[in-house]
Amino acid sequence: MKITTDSYHIPVMAAQCIMGLNIIEGGKYVDATFGGGGHAKLILGDKRVRNLFGIDQDDDAIKNKWDDQRLIIINHNYRYMKHFLKYHKALPVDGILADLGISSFQVNEGSKGFSYRFDERLDMRMDQGAEIDAVQVLNEYTQEDLTTIFKEYGELNNAFHLANSIIQYRQGKTIEKVQDLLDAIKPQTPKMGDYAFLSKVFQALRIEVNNEIENLELFLNQCQEVLKPSGHLVIMSYHSLEDRCVKNFINTGNVDGNQIKDGFGNLLRPFEPINKKPITPDANELLQNPRSRSAKLRIAIRK
Repeated sequence: MKITTDSYHIPVMAAQCIMGLNIIEGGKYVDATFGGGGHAKLILGDKRVRNLFGIDQDDDAIKNKWDDQRLIIINHNYRYMKHFLKYHKALPVDGILADLGISSFQVNEGSKGFSYRFDERLDMRMDQGAEIDAVQVLNEYTQEDLTTIFKEYGELNNAFHLANSIIQYRQGKTIEKVQDLLDAIKPQTPKMGDYAFLSKVFQALRIEVNNEIENLELFLNQCQEVLKPSGHLVIMSYHSLEDRCVKNFINTGNVDGNQIKDGFGNLLRPFEPINKKPITPDANELLQNPRSRSAKLRIAIRK
């Protein structure tokens, strides 16, 4: 069944994203996270666009494709962006857009195991062909590995005790469904603010299962070669790890934030940031779409 754009995903800061792309006559663009096609429809709404390459590894997202000869769908992880654009003889392009957030559909589709609101199997794979899911992570990873995941990807202060609770619980029962995980970490779950806590736990697992940080770094490192000079890079992130990678890359040309200078002390970087501070949703959008509250948008021009 085809999923409508509205039910699949509400595009966050849509107007700011499209404006950030600075669409030109005959331009070629990449929507690196096609999802529900919300941003893509707005891009193709501009008749000056020659081609739009929509990339997404989720098979459900690809069902949102509509008839437009200018739209070319690439059903793979965006870490392979350069490879497939080269295959389509589309290099270089005039703009790249990436909305790094998980879609509303993925959160609301219980069978994917992304949300603690549904007692389904803890899958969490965006690519159903991937080998590792959250069940394997929770039942096979060591306490040290789990601690690292919850500390780095969830930024949780009680990561060690959280991991220990999981280790103790799985000795008596396999953690397979959402309720199993909730029961396992109940001793560490605060009575107040449990929503924020559980969101971070599930975020950390999702990032690990989908190798999100490494994929983001590989994607960013291709953008310099993929974009034309004066091309625009528009990236929206939803947690500090992602935003730090994007900020560092735009400001220094590498995800680690290492500054490289010439012999005169001038900073060498391939991109010029348009906004020094990230753009965030206004009060009206926050009211209409509460899930946009953590979004940070950064825009840069290829020098």
